[in-house]
Amino acid sequence: MSKTLVASRAKSVVVSNARGSSPFVLVCDHASNRIPDQYGDLGLTPVERVSHIAWDPGALSVSRLLADKLDAPLVQSTVSRLIIDCNRDLDAPDLIWTLSEKTRIAANENLHPGERAFRIDHYHRPYHASIGTLLEARRHAGQETILVCMHSFTPVFHGVPRPWPIGLIHGRDQRFTRAVYDALKADDPALNVGWNEPYAALKGVTLTLEKHGDARGLEAVMIEIRHDEILEPTGVAQWSDRLAQSLHTARLARREAMAV
Repeated sequence: MSKTLVASRAKSVVVSNARGSSPFVLVCDHASNRIPDQYGDLGLTPVERVSHIAWDPGALSVSRLLADKLDAPLVQSTVSRLIIDCNRDLDAPDLIWTLSEKTRIAANENLHPGERAFRIDHYHRPYHASIGTLLEARRHAGQETILVCMHSFTPVFHGVPRPWPIGLIHGRDQRFTRAVYDALKADDPALNVGWNEPYAALKGVTLTLEKHGDARGLEAVMIEIRHDEILEPTGVAQWSDRLAQSLHTARLARREAMAV
């Protein structure tokens, strides 16, 4: 059976509530740890395949509940970043991971150019095309759009603890991200909010934010939640409530700033 036929069995991207009334559009690059059948287990253990190297645990759960609260569209990738990372540019060295922290992904080493092209065409491009189609439809309808890119991160990386429970990352335009930061701090002054943490935009981890936010002139923010905060329903509910409130507050602050 050809890989094309195998790939067609499952969608590489899911768009929910495409006609949502919210000004916010949510996208979740690393929503799934699904490895399509033709790739087997990539030589990884069950524990490795459910760990953060394969996806962003909790990110989709928060995204779904937040989308419901906001009546917002949600675009999610359905394939593991171990197959291809939808938040990396096509020429990025980590577009297809061969080493994630200390875990070797030997099945991705010395990948045939045809296989690389297959993954781009069947998993990466459809995801970004779906985001583009949704945003274009909203533009033609005259609908306000603010892009919210949802992720999670590990509590410890290379042995170094990450103390902040949430981090915010901006692209070229930081104004909406700053407004979200201010809203989170106004709600809870004691909250440790990372600014350009745990990653910085300069490290090549903001493809979706830049491609669909900055490049379209949209206000946008990339939100990273430490995944031990959102592995249980209580944490998911708490963070979706907090983010719904903070996003609305940030939007109002930006509208007021632009009106001056």
